[in-house]
Amino acid sequence: MSGSRPPFPPFTRETALKKVQAAEDAWNTRDPRRVAMAYTVDTVWRNRDTFVSGRDEVVAFLAGKWERELDYALRKNLWAFDGNRIGVRFQYECHDAEGRWYRSYGNELWEFAENGLMARREASINDLRIDESERRIFGARPESEHGVEFPLH
Repeated sequence: MSGSRPPFPPFTRETALKKVQAAEDAWNTRDPRRVAMAYTVDTVWRNRDTFVSGRDEVVAFLAGKWERELDYALRKNLWAFDGNRIGVRFQYECHDAEGRWYRSYGNELWEFAENGLMARREASINDLRIDESERRIFGARPESEHGVEFPLH
């Protein structure tokens, strides 16, 4: 492992909320290298039906994701936490190259190393086709909305 990323486990509600918001903020940059630095060098992921191992694969995976998922904007909310683990639910919206919009719903299970880097990420995600007029996520979340729950549907 290299580097560190506070807050560190074991998490409290306050530090888990900070970790979730930091992840949301980083993913909304759509910068694969920046996002990858929050993970251990030997991180392991399951994202839908794709398995990723290590930071280099994370960078490649995210670069491909954001080439396909245009104007990606994400919201994450804390679901649960215990020790070095955090459960998150999320929604994001994006469109494809043909202009079709989607809202994706998902849950993530995170496990952290002592240095605050994520060692394991498991994501289950479902996509819903939406009309552009149904969008409700536009860019990064303003600070005034940090921690605010979003509607299910």
